[in-house]
Amino acid sequence: MFHSLKAIAILLILSAVLYAQNSLPATDKEAKLFSLQEKEALKKALELPEKQKQKLLKQILTPMQYYVTQQNGTEPPRENPYFDNKSDGIYVDVITGEALFSSTHKYDSCTGWPSFYQTLKKDLVVEQKDVSHGMERVEIRSKSSNSHLGHLFDDGPQPTGLRYCMNSASLRFVPKEEMEKQGYGEFLYLFENKTEK
Repeated sequence: MFHSLKAIAILLILSAVLYAQNSLPATDKEAKLFSLQEKEALKKALELPEKQKQKLLKQILTPMQYYVTQQNGTEPPRENPYFDNKSDGIYVDVITGEALFSSTHKYDSCTGWPSFYQTLKKDLVVEQKDVSHGMERVEIRSKSSNSHLGHLFDDGPQPTGLRYCMNSASLRFVPKEEMEKQGYGEFLYLFENKTEK
């Protein structure tokens, strides 16, 4: 009897894990490149009534981007485009294009998600208490789009000791070479004294 109960418990756990894996959207192994029209539509979506906004976001974002930004989801570790990106540039809000993070503050946290020890500007993100999944954490949201970005932990490197553990799906990477052209020239100073890798 004990063995059959144990077997049933194991089957239930495996079923729950498989259901959770199958209910997640497909992972974005490569970043979606938005057209200029899509970028403008994403910005304008924030001005629409909630139902219309969600409909438009669902049409433009990938299923994973929508799941993460609008449904507070988390993409799988290591199955995302930016966790191991070592290129120079900045990371912007996937919806508004607001500059949030820089590659100069990015480090390998060995978590499988892009991690930064600071934001570009503190007032561009909002910290909220998150007690989901039986844990107490600090959720990070974009102030401009109210999108879920990831979580903040206090186990990062100096000089801050912080780890902004972000979802690639909530970000868009702008390479250093494209920053001026895309309107992010004010952040080029971050790369002035950086030696080539």
